[in-house]
Amino acid sequence: MQFHHHGYVSGDPRVQQAAGVGINRPAQLPDEVDVLIVGTGPAGMLTAAQLSQFPGVTTRIVERRGGRLAIGQADGIQARSVETFQAFGFAERIIAEAYRITEMAFWKPDPTDHSRIIRGARAVDDEMGISEFPHLIVNQARVLDYFAEYMANSPARMSPDYGFEFRSLEVTGEGDYPVTVTLLHTAGPDEGRERVVRAKYVVGADGARSKVRESIGCTLAGDQAHHAWGVMDVLAVTDFPDIRTKCAIQSGTGGSILLIPREGGHLFRMYVDLGEVDQNDKGAVRSTTIEQIIGHANAILHPYTLDVRNVAWHSVYEVAHRLTDRFDDVLPDQRGTRTPRVFITGDACHTHSAKAGQGMNVSMQDGFNLGWKLGHVLEGRTPASLLSTYSAERQVVAKNLIDFDKEWSTLMAKKPEEFDSPSELEDFYVSTAEFPAGFMTQYAPSILTAEPAHQDLASGFTIGKRFKSAPVVRVCDANPMHLGHHATADGRWRIYVFADQAAPRTGQQGTASAAADFAEWIANSPESPLAATPSGADRDAWFDVKVIYQQDHASIDIGAVPKAFMPQVGPFQLTDYEKVYAADPKADIFELRGLDRGGVVVVVRPDQYVANVLPLTATAELAAFFAPLLPDRLRQEAALPRPA
Repeated sequence: MQFHHHGYVSGDPRVQQAAGVGINRPAQLPDEVDVLIVGTGPAGMLTAAQLSQFPGVTTRIVERRGGRLAIGQADGIQARSVETFQAFGFAERIIAEAYRITEMAFWKPDPTDHSRIIRGARAVDDEMGISEFPHLIVNQARVLDYFAEYMANSPARMSPDYGFEFRSLEVTGEGDYPVTVTLLHTAGPDEGRERVVRAKYVVGADGARSKVRESIGCTLAGDQAHHAWGVMDVLAVTDFPDIRTKCAIQSGTGGSILLIPREGGHLFRMYVDLGEVDQNDKGAVRSTTIEQIIGHANAILHPYTLDVRNVAWHSVYEVAHRLTDRFDDVLPDQRGTRTPRVFITGDACHTHSAKAGQGMNVSMQDGFNLGWKLGHVLEGRTPASLLSTYSAERQVVAKNLIDFDKEWSTLMAKKPEEFDSPSELEDFYVSTAEFPAGFMTQYAPSILTAEPAHQDLASGFTIGKRFKSAPVVRVCDANPMHLGHHATADGRWRIYVFADQAAPRTGQQGTASAAADFAEWIANSPESPLAATPSGADRDAWFDVKVIYQQDHASIDIGAVPKAFMPQVGPFQLTDYEKVYAADPKADIFELRGLDRGGVVVVVRPDQYVANVLPLTATAELAAFFAPLLPDRLRQEAALPRPA
């Protein structure tokens, strides 16, 4: 975290200086907004948190409830989500309060007595080292609290507007605010009265029963598995030995349990198999009492017993797998003729079982994908056509999620005698670990993601997949750190320059260096993406350029590093020394990520996905990649013939 570049300020450095709409932000919901987000679930709050870094954009997020969520249903936090929390500045704090999953135990019927269960196997949660971040369990409400804090501390000083229920919307296509939204006050002195707000864009993050989805003519299509589960968060006394370990428990008498220990050392969650549901049940299974759920749990756990002392929350649900055909308001026959004005995210787009711990995690990535795109379009950084990539990218991810969850939830519901092998469940858990961890997403080539023409130059940074961080050493202070952890959710593109073998040297004009040549181009060429940076803004306001040298940090003369890698920032135009890195001899990033030692440029999107891999000498290709993403004015200028 960098601070004090605007002058010394005594206080919490996480509280950023108010700017733009954050100065004298009105407490009341305005009549006109740039972005109206409906729903304060994980997708909505992350979208709002990202947009809070764009103080020139008026964003408001409304919620039907009268206040913050007290207890959320979701609790599984995959490593990709923790990686995202790092970008928003609260990973360390949420890790400290969460339960950390390091192992999963698999319990099965005793072969000698099927009325009893025994531990059959243990599996390490991340045996392959997929991520440096852990797999956590923490209540959804706490995740929302952290995003709310981030928003409140942001330049936009954003906070949710509670007590507003979405009723309807109309895309009029007229004027600067072409979406008319009707809301209903659900709390306060105006309770029961309608309120009309006009917006440039609307984001529906209002859950599986989304009214925003209905308003744009989308429906959830899919199937219901007709298999019911009771879920309960409880405090209990038990002689079951793995009560503080994540477990998949299958009994010989029928039924299974997914046990999830919760944060705090005492609370735990159980998903209890209630069996097949008759197609004519008409929802009657949902009246199953907590006492009946506890009874089922005790039967499955035999010979162990469960004495429940307190129930924090419980519910009954049937597994459903549903997906919408689009994630925005543009109909198939309208594609290419207009850009979206209304978007849906999270459970409004995709529903599935809770047992793979994917709902909150995938929903947040919906918000991360959409938030920066809205910010860029509304600030004039990029043309509105960028917004069409949201539905195209995230629908594929949701489809893959539902396919995975169908397989996992089907395995969880199987009886022991139905498995092809005794280890089928744990084998599936281990072999598919990268998917639920959130690291299998790969965006297809598009305006945002290049074709893999030069992928062989950086085999460990797969184009379209998230930027997989690795250890480096910061040259200015010799601090070891992870390269990706310095990338915050500030809406900037990252351009990582992995230097060729020549170290920077003072006074050696004749020394050939591809990195130095690239630095000269990106700093001074009119074709450089940095040329799009608005006049008066810091040189790195839109593009964060970092260099990583192959030598150890002690061999780098920081005085000889090109100024493009140490820009002047802030009102005092101070030198930013924290963009210059060296390889860590104990974990060489060039070796770890298969980087060509002739020099490589890796371009990373604001949502942490690799957009392009190029040789250092391919400046024309880099300029061509960014050209469609620049403001319309600059794209037009680039198309003009240049003087000889």
